[in-house]
Amino acid sequence: MTNTSRSEASLLAALRAPRSGDPPARDPDDFSVVLGGPLYQLIRRAHLAGDALQLWRRRIVVIALVAWLPLLILSMLEKRAWGDAVAVPFLLDIEVHVRFLLTLPLLIVAELVVHQRMRPLVREFLERGLLPDASRARFDAAVAAAQRLRNSAVAEGLLIALVYVVGLLVWPHYGELNVATWYAVPARGGRELSPAGWWFVYVSLPLFQFILLRWYFRLFVWIRFLAQVARCTLSLVPTHPDRVAGLGFLSGSVVAFAPLLAAHGTLLTGVIANRIFFQGAALLEFKVELVVVVAFLLLVVLGPLLLFTPHLATARRVGLREYGTLAQRYVRAFDDKWLRGGASAGEPLVGSADIQSLADLGNSFELVRSMRVVPITRDALLQLAVITLLPVAPLLLTMISLEELLKRLLQVVF
Repeated sequence: MTNTSRSEASLLAALRAPRSGDPPARDPDDFSVVLGGPLYQLIRRAHLAGDALQLWRRRIVVIALVAWLPLLILSMLEKRAWGDAVAVPFLLDIEVHVRFLLTLPLLIVAELVVHQRMRPLVREFLERGLLPDASRARFDAAVAAAQRLRNSAVAEGLLIALVYVVGLLVWPHYGELNVATWYAVPARGGRELSPAGWWFVYVSLPLFQFILLRWYFRLFVWIRFLAQVARCTLSLVPTHPDRVAGLGFLSGSVVAFAPLLAAHGTLLTGVIANRIFFQGAALLEFKVELVVVVAFLLLVVLGPLLLFTPHLATARRVGLREYGTLAQRYVRAFDDKWLRGGASAGEPLVGSADIQSLADLGNSFELVRSMRVVPITRDALLQLAVITLLPVAPLLLTMISLEELLKRLLQVVF
């Protein structure tokens, strides 16, 4: 190699070497539906997150200071934080406290949990050999498309427009209480916002709605990615012990969305609590809403896994046929050898490996026969449903006293 070539090689190596201020290089198989987008870049520059969404406590504190603290200060200045000045003073508004001090932090925690739990997802497809060589290019294209959509500045811009255009038109009709509150009082032709109400309507509420809608956008990216992967040819093994031909990790990954579902549960709890305490509603009046919210969330989180049902059904059908043929050949040979006199005179039956092989073959066939064609476990379904509804449990005390509730629980247990 000439001196010129060595110089050029050294220069290229220096240019490719990571600089001290650069973020660490990422594994090309590292997949995340949350680690990207203009907002992510903004919070990183503001030192509210690291390269892997660290500093989540700092983000929660800062966002709470922006969304909740000004409402408290402005309400106190107007003497609407407590007392009888309005029907719903700020400190008694359960919904606003739940929204900004419980639901919003849960949405932020959900980012970290989903990122950490879903990082190895793509690697699982590759390490388990689920993708034949012919499907690798299509799979890589699905990963790249998901990352591009996740990073889209246009998408987040549309979400902001949606929050301010649609959100401000819809919320006054469905979100406001029909009584005088700390943020608005009835006036001629509508409602008159207080200074705290202006901050609430134009800063706090849009911030919350944007973060929530951004989660729906991420779920769309996730569903779209799974749909594209489901269109690939998969190499499934029907005798895999997870009973879903090696796709059991998908059902395990959706549990990462538990904080997101809990956030929806707390949000719904706050809305219902305000209606119960300030408008005289009863918990049972919201049973339809509770069922619809739980069903919608389970459908969004678990429903996309049904896209792999055709693959699993095919793998089970082919597995039953192939293992059935293999079993027929083996049992025929076993029958000819041990029942029709085919075994040699000196070969003992007791301790023969043929018996163990026959049992192993039966176990393999039973694995194929018991294979599920739906990669969703009952445990995951119940766990996510309970997590969504658990925040609503305290509202049972509006229907029955704590003493009576404990008595009934003890009767059920004992």
